[in-house]
Amino acid sequence: MTGLSEQQQKQFQDDGYLLVEDLFDPKEVLDPLIDEYEGVMDRLAFELHRDGKIQSRYENLDFSERVTQVYQDSGKVHAGYFDFSLPQSGIKYDTPMWHGPRVFDVLSNTDIVDVAESVLGPEILSNPVQHVRIKPPEKLVPVNPDTGFSQLGATPWHQDNGVINETADQSEILTVWFPVWDADEEAGCLSVVPKSHTDGLLTHCPGGLKSQGFGLSIPENLFDTESAVPVPVKRGSVLLLTSRTCHNSLSNNSDRIRWSLDLRYNPIGQDTGRDAFPGFVARSAEAPESELHDADTWARTWRDARFRLAQEQDPVYNRWNSDDPACA
Repeated sequence: MTGLSEQQQKQFQDDGYLLVEDLFDPKEVLDPLIDEYEGVMDRLAFELHRDGKIQSRYENLDFSERVTQVYQDSGKVHAGYFDFSLPQSGIKYDTPMWHGPRVFDVLSNTDIVDVAESVLGPEILSNPVQHVRIKPPEKLVPVNPDTGFSQLGATPWHQDNGVINETADQSEILTVWFPVWDADEEAGCLSVVPKSHTDGLLTHCPGGLKSQGFGLSIPENLFDTESAVPVPVKRGSVLLLTSRTCHNSLSNNSDRIRWSLDLRYNPIGQDTGRDAFPGFVARSAEAPESELHDADTWARTWRDARFRLAQEQDPVYNRWNSDDPACA
């Protein structure tokens, strides 16, 4: 195990975040992921073109240009086709999602899990609250006709603990965020508030910034936004966050997509905050036979979850109330 040094562990605990430079070889880890997502893009473009929703499959464009053009032409953001999670509502038997083997390789990557072990200990669950974020330049994202705002833009201030169920309030959940390509301020990297994790869980207000595709946000008068620092991250490096570190993402003002993954891990036995979705044992010193190493099995757990949820009433994921005085 490589993991974090004692100094890095202390810095993470003190500040609530940590940039770990050059954690893994991006060509070895991320390039196969890019190749896999090229195939996902092919499928999306084929289906939309077949159904008359776009004029062309845009096969001559690179991935970034193609995503942007398909979104523009169709007038819609198709994030679900690429995501390795499910939406919180309206799940159907054919709700788009992607759980390919190269995604599983990243989730179970030894270097990433080593870092998780440094923080969480040797019994580690891959938490299912996980996403891929593919954000075109904000000026090129389709506009929501009902609001006049971009369908996908900057993510407002939040804590990861605030967007999951209260059943996980005592869980130690680690966020591992990293870009597929370099993410600087212009491209919309994350901005964090150092030491904000020590203030506990703050009120999140529903619906404050729905125009940005995100239903919860922390009122800025509840914490020190002026101390926020942007954290550019290069491919192969990762940004660690506690579940109570206040953070947001900046607008993508670059000329190509900002492509990132946010993964989460917690100790085995602790609540994930979204029990309807399947996690898996990424590492266990006590019971190594319980570790999951098969990508097909992992993908099947998500298909089974989608099938089950399509038959059930939507679970409740939001504890917050817009009538809270903090949301006035």
